[in-house]
Amino acid sequence: MPHAHRLERGNFRGSLSRLASWLSRDTAAVDQATFDVLAVSPSREDHRFLRRLLSAWKWVVHPAHSYAEAAELLSRHSMPVVICECELPDGTWQDVLNLLNRLEQPALLIVTSAAADDFLWAEVLNLGGYDVLMKPFDPAEVMRVVHLAWLHWKNRRLRPAAVPEAPSGAKIE
Repeated sequence: MPHAHRLERGNFRGSLSRLASWLSRDTAAVDQATFDVLAVSPSREDHRFLRRLLSAWKWVVHPAHSYAEAAELLSRHSMPVVICECELPDGTWQDVLNLLNRLEQPALLIVTSAAADDFLWAEVLNLGGYDVLMKPFDPAEVMRVVHLAWLHWKNRRLRPAAVPEAPSGAKIE
């Protein structure tokens, strides 16, 4: 599946330590503070896998098994990244994306699917999602995509608000 951030798979053969080195290259040092990731999936195995993998970077994975659980968690906590299964018992990734778009500080959405293809990837990006992860998960790819999503979210928050433009010929004081 093509993607602007995709790197050659050969770069990640071997240990996750090389991946950690690559991730740290652009960020000098990842903040030592933890940050939250919401994992929306009916699969407890997905939650266990993501918790084990992401805890190495001090990321706290909050599990939600349905859209309703995700909505309840997001009403109480702001989270920079949401990883969501394509199909949920009570909705879809599009429902989660619509929910995120209504929040004051919307998280970036990463969609997961065993049937990921170019159509799903294009749809996710065109509707405002961040990326698609294929299942079964490739640990290096998950780490890379989640880390880049977090960096994008962090940079978006740090940018100063856009200065409004004056109508043509108007003077701004």
